[in-house]
Amino acid sequence: MYSDEILERFKNPKFSGKIKDADAVGEEGNFKCGDIMKIYLKVKGDKIKDVKFETYGCVAAIASTDIMCELVKGKTLKEAYKMSNREIVDGLGDVPSVKVHCSILGTRALRKAIEDYRQKK
Repeated sequence: MYSDEILERFKNPKFSGKIKDADAVGEEGNFKCGDIMKIYLKVKGDKIKDVKFETYGCVAAIASTDIMCELVKGKTLKEAYKMSNREIVDGLGDVPSVKVHCSILGTRALRKAIEDYRQKK
Protein backbone atom coordinates (compact mmCIF):
# COMPACT_ATOMS: atom_id res chain seq x y z
CA MET A 1 0.00 0.00 0.00
CA TYR A 2 2.77 2.48 0.90
CA SER A 3 6.01 3.05 -1.01
CA ASP A 4 9.38 2.35 0.58
CA GLU A 5 10.00 6.14 0.75
CA ILE A 6 6.80 6.72 2.71
CA LEU A 7 7.53 3.90 5.14
CA GLU A 8 11.11 5.06 5.70
CA ARG A 9 10.02 8.64 6.43
CA PHE A 10 7.34 7.37 8.78
CA LYS A 11 9.76 5.14 10.69
CA ASN A 12 12.69 7.59 10.69
CA PRO A 13 11.48 11.15 10.16
CA LYS A 14 14.38 13.60 9.80
CA PHE A 15 12.51 16.73 10.87
CA SER A 16 10.35 15.49 13.72
CA GLY A 17 10.52 17.57 16.87
CA LYS A 18 9.98 21.01 18.29
CA ILE A 19 12.02 24.19 17.94
CA LYS A 20 11.90 25.70 21.44
CA ASP A 21 12.75 29.24 20.34
CA ALA A 22 10.84 29.10 17.04
CA ASP A 23 10.25 32.33 15.16
CA ALA A 24 6.86 31.05 14.03
CA VAL A 25 4.40 28.21 14.52
CA GLY A 26 1.54 27.02 12.36
CA GLU A 27 -1.02 24.33 13.10
CA GLU A 28 -3.61 22.57 10.97
CA GLY A 29 -5.85 19.60 11.56
CA ASN A 30 -8.58 17.51 10.05
CA PHE A 31 -10.93 16.31 12.71
CA LYS A 32 -12.60 13.78 10.39
CA CYS A 33 -9.43 11.75 9.97
CA GLY A 34 -7.72 12.88 13.18
CA ASP A 35 -4.51 14.23 11.65
CA ILE A 36 -3.02 17.28 13.38
CA MET A 37 0.21 18.96 12.28
CA LYS A 38 2.27 21.65 13.94
CA ILE A 39 5.12 23.32 12.03
CA TYR A 40 7.94 25.26 13.71
CA LEU A 41 10.11 27.70 11.76
CA LYS A 42 13.42 29.36 12.45
CA VAL A 43 14.00 32.16 9.96
CA LYS A 44 17.17 34.07 9.11
CA GLY A 45 16.83 36.99 6.74
CA ASP A 46 14.04 35.81 4.49
CA LYS A 47 15.04 32.13 4.42
CA ILE A 48 13.92 29.14 6.44
CA LYS A 49 16.99 28.25 8.47
CA ASP A 50 15.36 25.36 10.33
CA VAL A 51 12.01 23.62 10.30
CA LYS A 52 10.54 20.91 12.51
CA PHE A 53 7.17 19.30 12.91
CA GLU A 54 4.99 17.51 15.40
CA THR A 55 2.30 15.40 13.76
CA TYR A 56 -0.36 13.25 15.26
CA GLY A 57 -1.70 11.14 12.45
CA CYS A 58 -1.37 8.31 10.03
CA VAL A 59 1.69 7.02 8.15
CA ALA A 60 1.06 9.33 5.18
CA ALA A 61 0.56 12.39 7.40
CA ILE A 62 3.91 11.93 9.12
CA ALA A 63 5.78 11.06 5.91
CA SER A 64 4.30 13.96 3.94
CA THR A 65 5.09 16.47 6.69
CA ASP A 66 8.66 15.19 6.90
CA ILE A 67 9.35 15.54 3.18
CA MET A 68 7.66 18.95 3.14
CA CYS A 69 10.13 20.13 5.78
CA GLU A 70 13.04 18.82 3.72
CA LEU A 71 11.75 20.59 0.61
CA VAL A 72 11.29 24.01 2.28
CA LYS A 73 14.46 24.16 4.37
CA GLY A 74 16.72 26.82 2.88
CA LYS A 75 13.98 28.35 0.73
CA THR A 76 12.72 31.89 1.02
CA LEU A 77 9.42 32.40 2.79
CA LYS A 78 7.85 33.37 -0.53
CA GLU A 79 9.07 30.16 -2.20
CA ALA A 80 7.92 28.02 0.72
CA TYR A 81 4.50 29.66 0.82
CA LYS A 82 3.95 28.66 -2.81
CA MET A 83 4.73 24.97 -2.18
CA SER A 84 2.01 22.73 -3.50
CA ASN A 85 0.81 19.41 -2.22
CA ARG A 86 1.76 18.03 -5.67
CA GLU A 87 5.45 18.68 -4.89
CA ILE A 88 5.09 16.69 -1.67
CA VAL A 89 3.26 13.80 -3.33
CA ASP A 90 5.85 13.72 -6.14
CA GLY A 91 8.64 13.61 -3.55
CA LEU A 92 7.07 10.66 -1.75
CA GLY A 93 6.30 8.61 -4.82
CA ASP A 94 3.21 6.43 -4.85
CA VAL A 95 0.81 7.97 -2.32
CA PRO A 96 -2.56 6.18 -2.08
CA SER A 97 -5.21 8.56 -3.43
CA VAL A 98 -7.21 8.39 -0.19
CA LYS A 99 -4.15 9.73 1.66
CA VAL A 100 -3.29 12.71 -0.58
CA HIS A 101 -5.25 15.01 1.75
CA CYS A 102 -2.47 14.55 4.32
CA SER A 103 -0.04 16.53 2.17
CA ILE A 104 -2.57 19.35 1.90
CA LEU A 105 -2.67 19.63 5.69
CA GLY A 106 1.10 20.00 5.79
CA THR A 107 1.15 22.87 3.31
CA ARG A 108 -1.69 24.59 5.19
CA ALA A 109 0.23 24.35 8.47
CA LEU A 110 3.36 25.68 6.74
CA ARG A 111 1.44 28.67 5.35
CA LYS A 112 0.00 29.40 8.79
CA ALA A 113 3.53 29.37 10.24
CA ILE A 114 4.73 31.77 7.54
CA GLU A 115 1.73 34.03 8.18
CA ASP A 116 2.52 33.90 11.90
CA TYR A 117 6.09 34.98 11.18
CA ARG A 118 4.97 37.85 8.95
CA GLN A 119 2.52 39.10 11.57
CA LYS A 120 5.25 39.15 14.20
CA LYS A 121 7.69 41.09 11.99
